[in-house]
Amino acid sequence: MDARIALSDLAFGTSLERDPAELHGKSLLILTGDQLTTALALVELNGVARRLVLCPPDVQPAQVAVLIADAQAEAIVVSARSPYADGALGLPTIRCGLPLAPRANATTGSMDTEWALLTSGTTGPPKMVAHRFDALCAAIDLGPAPVPAPIWSTFYDIRRYGGLQIFLRAIITGGSLVLSRAGEGASDFLTRIAERGVTHISGTPSHWRRALMSAACANFHPQYVRLSGEIADQPILDALSIQFPQASIGHAYASTEAGVAFEVRDGKAGFPAHLVQQSGGDVELEIVDGRLRIRSARTADRYLGRGAAELKDDRGFVRTSDLVERRQDRFFFVGRGDGVVNVGGLKVHPEEVEDVINRHGEVRMSLVKGRRNPITGEIVVADVVLRRNPVEAQHDRDAELRDEIIEMCRESLEAHKVPAMIRFVDALDLSASGKLARRHA
Repeated sequence: MDARIALSDLAFGTSLERDPAELHGKSLLILTGDQLTTALALVELNGVARRLVLCPPDVQPAQVAVLIADAQAEAIVVSARSPYADGALGLPTIRCGLPLAPRANATTGSMDTEWALLTSGTTGPPKMVAHRFDALCAAIDLGPAPVPAPIWSTFYDIRRYGGLQIFLRAIITGGSLVLSRAGEGASDFLTRIAERGVTHISGTPSHWRRALMSAACANFHPQYVRLSGEIADQPILDALSIQFPQASIGHAYASTEAGVAFEVRDGKAGFPAHLVQQSGGDVELEIVDGRLRIRSARTADRYLGRGAAELKDDRGFVRTSDLVERRQDRFFFVGRGDGVVNVGGLKVHPEEVEDVINRHGEVRMSLVKGRRNPITGEIVVADVVLRRNPVEAQHDRDAELRDEIIEMCRESLEAHKVPAMIRFVDALDLSASGKLARRHA
């Protein structure tokens, strides 16, 4: 059964078992078990708590003790079914959830709450990234609200930066937000948000490639589709334009550390070169040794924790790992500096090869990676998901498809980047943040 709540309900009702005023000035770990409970806690505690640490659903128990120490947490906000609700972590626990309990007075918070989010942690332990609330909201258009108000949804979890941006956008601009359920499949989610009349939705390119494999897309008619978190290549942008001809399709560059840098809505992969040439605006971009750097009021302040590295350089730029190259009047993302495959001393960016493979009309998505080789160190291999169901395998056609994909790669890529092997699979794993599960994602 769906649970629904209006922000106005929180004026004289609380989802917390204690008066929010009692938590004034405290550093709190948000360890709630579902997105709705998280949303309620964030609304009630912003401006009240000194710090809110948003723990994503995949945070490991061993990591929680480190987060408590590094965040100087003084209490933990949990939901009724949270595994941390029994107080075993040694800190006071405050339960949060529905139904709301009445309270005599509305809570007004004046504290500048620090919001801490966790990075994905796929290349090591997750880092806590501290943001000011105004920086988190800096990319949100505060102009006149559209009529009717948009109904937002997202494939992201709101406890991660991408999902949090959509949550904040919805509540600040007066829209509604439909949240996904834990473990909900793409088809069920698409069916539900179509029934709820969702008009605006975001996700990673991998989220969208999976969604387009579902027949439920036929009944979903959004007005705005946003991609972020991974490289948005031309095949996925074109596929979404065909599937949702009535929608505006945009792709944004954002990260937990750098914030939202820009959004592109011209239907093309990459971003216009003039964005790098601009200076003195809200966002400044520069390319150093092929890597993107960002300086803006939207970036995080710092990393939290003992031994934390510097988040910005001495000029205030966040150094990303994303590599770009200029082609005429446009920059294109080619991969990440920490994700190369080394073939006999020559570098291969998996994303560059995937971009070529994904152009084939019978390919839905692909994952390129390195496989150990005694001669060259590594060779390039690719797992490919086809548009048709693998159960309907056509072995003769499969052989032809492999040859066609290899030939496309030979025509577009240097010889050492061409996959030595292509395997057709029924699905590709995604990380908890919705990206292709790679060693560096």
